[in-house]
Amino acid sequence: MDVSDTIATTVAAGQGSGRRAVVLLSGGLDSATAAAWAVAQGFAVDALSIDYGQRHRVELDASRDVARSLGIAHHVSLAIDLAAFGGSALVDPSIAVPHGRSADQIAHGIPATYVPARNTVFLSLALAMAEARGAEAIVLGINAVDYSGYPDCRPEYLEAFARMAHLATKAGVEGRPIEFLAPLVTLSKEAIIRLGLSLGLDYGLTTSCYDPAATGRPCGDCDSCHIRAAGFAAAGAADPRVTTSRWH
Repeated sequence: MDVSDTIATTVAAGQGSGRRAVVLLSGGLDSATAAAWAVAQGFAVDALSIDYGQRHRVELDASRDVARSLGIAHHVSLAIDLAAFGGSALVDPSIAVPHGRSADQIAHGIPATYVPARNTVFLSLALAMAEARGAEAIVLGINAVDYSGYPDCRPEYLEAFARMAHLATKAGVEGRPIEFLAPLVTLSKEAIIRLGLSLGLDYGLTTSCYDPAATGRPCGDCDSCHIRAAGFAAAGAADPRVTTSRWH
């Protein structure tokens, strides 16, 4: 069996069929949409959120709210201190989060908010959880269109990781490789938002800001805030995060 066959990058109806999946749930817009998609597909969903020392820890509260709203009963929040390594504006307070960048600037290069090997660490933990829980799939909200230049959000990265997982796990060796599902990977932010809205996802529960106030209020000016705002504008929808009282 070709390992690339274990990677699904399109939205296909009914593929869950009661199977168990682990969803990497950050509390952001993309991961929440991926979780809602997994639930709608009929997967029995377990969620995994990572407290990695990020400055925007409000996303962990958001992940709990999203999991609760989607009826996900088994939600693990795991602490892995990537701040001990530094190297990113998201975990090192001495590195500034970029603000006020244009769409063209955001689209080129790898920004200071890239966390070294973050998705590799997260996927490894999700893989361990999936094996332990007997899950057949891992669902994640990576996106290669509006992805801020992160190298670990591309289909070729996920394919390489799936190949490794096939070789490195008992499930893979015994002919039951865990499937990697990235339903958003080729979608624009507009399309992702439209998908989430069609699934009834409450985006007011999510947060995308990299540099929020102590209250959780989004800065409105970091790359992630700009990408989110542009996505809602393109979708012709109001962002409930802007007006909801929980962020003020």
